Amino acid sequence: MDGSAGTTKRRFACTVDELDKGESMTVPGDVPIALYRNDEGEFYATADTCTHEDWSLGEDSDLESNEVVCPLHMARFDIRSGEALCFPATVALKTYEVEVEDGKVYVLA
Repeated sequence: MDGSAGTTKRRFACTVDELDKGESMTVPGDVPIALYRNDEGEFYATADTCTHEDWSLGEDSDLESNEVVCPLHMARFDIRSGEALCFPATVALKTYEVEVEDGKVYVLA
């Protein structure tokens, strides 16, 4: 294992029951992370801040299936890949791995 890479920490986000399907939240920390639960109940995580404008996607966005919409200028991103789907956003969001264990949701960041 190469020790030169940054270390990944497992950050507790919430319990499974605390985030309903179709909702999102911000996981606080040095780098805030947006956690989403899509309509199928799957969890995904991206950077919390919209790449077009400084706006929280976890606290103030609309989740439509696997797309998050920033309400500030209607930029859309795919929560699975972070891909920017329309203007004005052109830069993808960083994505993070999510683990669910014993009813608890963790983000690897």
